[in-house]
Amino acid sequence: MTEHHGGEMEKKNATPSVRQLLCASAEKYGEEIFIKFMRNGAVEERSYVRVKTDSEAVCRWIRSISKEGMHVAVVSKTNYEYITCITGILMSGSVVVPFAPDISAKEASELFDRADIDMVLYDSTFSENVGEVMANCPKIKHAVDLSDENFFADIYEKYSAASEYAPLSDYEVDPDKCAVIIFTSGTTGVKKGVMLSTDALVGNIMYKEYINIFSERTSTLSVLPMHHIYCFSGDYLKNLCDGVQVCLNGNLSDIVQNLQRFEPNAMRVVPMIAQHLLQRIKITAAKNPDITPAEAAKTVLGKNLNWIVSGGAYLDPLLVEEYDKLGIMLRQGYGMTEVGCRISVPDRGVSTESVGRVINICDVRTENGEIQIKTPTIMLGYYKMPEETAQMFTEDGWFKTGDIGYVTEDRQLFITGRVKNLIILSSGENVSPEAIEKKFKKLNIVDEVVVYGENDRIVAEIYPDFEHAKQEGIEDIPAEIERRMDEINAGAKTSHFVSELRFRDEPFEKTSSGKIKRKETVVG
Repeated sequence: MTEHHGGEMEKKNATPSVRQLLCASAEKYGEEIFIKFMRNGAVEERSYVRVKTDSEAVCRWIRSISKEGMHVAVVSKTNYEYITCITGILMSGSVVVPFAPDISAKEASELFDRADIDMVLYDSTFSENVGEVMANCPKIKHAVDLSDENFFADIYEKYSAASEYAPLSDYEVDPDKCAVIIFTSGTTGVKKGVMLSTDALVGNIMYKEYINIFSERTSTLSVLPMHHIYCFSGDYLKNLCDGVQVCLNGNLSDIVQNLQRFEPNAMRVVPMIAQHLLQRIKITAAKNPDITPAEAAKTVLGKNLNWIVSGGAYLDPLLVEEYDKLGIMLRQGYGMTEVGCRISVPDRGVSTESVGRVINICDVRTENGEIQIKTPTIMLGYYKMPEETAQMFTEDGWFKTGDIGYVTEDRQLFITGRVKNLIILSSGENVSPEAIEKKFKKLNIVDEVVVYGENDRIVAEIYPDFEHAKQEGIEDIPAEIERRMDEINAGAKTSHFVSELRFRDEPFEKTSSGKIKRKETVVG
């Protein structure tokens, strides 16, 4: 059965190019500070104009190496040069291929070869692997250390608008050609390189806002790595467009220190980070009984933080409620690399169980429960994988997200599970493990849980919250959870009951975005 919601998608008649976006922001906001970051123990600042001029210099530098275009791998933590290089490459006609800085030499060699990498920009995290990777990938002709401040200071000067190289930046990129290749996490097998055009990248930030998070054009702390589309699009391109100041966090371990240092109004996180910060707030409140929980939150998070947007994994509504009590709005959005980033965004008045409202440039329907999308910002395909690309689309051209859920008439989107995770019983019945896991998560004694099928039975593997058990004086954790199984099985068919509990002493292995690696758990 097909259910269609949301009417027709809207599209801007003329999506600006990356260059036009950069120039418009520089003209509008001028010498106002756009980027703040730490360097050599001190805060440094860059204006909108400075980001534009430095990015254009990188564009000229790249085009001086190759006017035909290259595939440029960027393997680095987020820093100022990361931003100018990504932007410069996007304006140059070359293709950006970002990777996590901790990628192994073996995996980098494989993916660089598959992505036809010509040039590598890297930082100190990856420096020990560069020689091995270049030996394995003879197509790579250039490798540059992004940590070399002096090198890039020279680039910014040598390739300035006043230099002999100035005409090299007088180049308009084809908005419909591949501009970036982002490799997905590979939860369904071999990693696939998602090809996106600049039209998709910029078009996805041009949606009509439901709610203006930054009503006073203030600041955000960029916490997540920019090799994820969620961060690159949200923390950089969207803020460049809207005139919002971006403070670069650097190492994740520095997040509290930087929240206090920069005092941003908002940030984008994954649920795991929101949970960690809440624990810090609770510890601070416990150590300082003379202050309120809201005051403890300001001590930990800085005095201005009032908006947190979560993405990348399931956000527990109980966590949302905890932050609401502190006067901080924590809400979630939903998207995929394949659609250019966003599908739905936060809004006031939506259910805490939803992932926000579908944006106006996306059309959505459900086919047998699966959420399917049409949008002008859809990917060009998976790089050199035409068969895998075709499998992601229906015969009538809708993108198959692989997520199960539904949409309300007011465009609220609800995710209830993943098609690939469905437990199929011998009776032919389908059981969503995620729906059962949400019930377990309502038990304070459960920290993490994975539900799966085994021999036509439903099993729940649990990592308990040992700290909570200790605080509540619970000595027999399995017995306590067994005692509450009626709550878990309530309302379910007998064949859908959880019939076995398994317990573990260590947390589940997770991806970089905090998602549990379900496949390893079920197979293991």
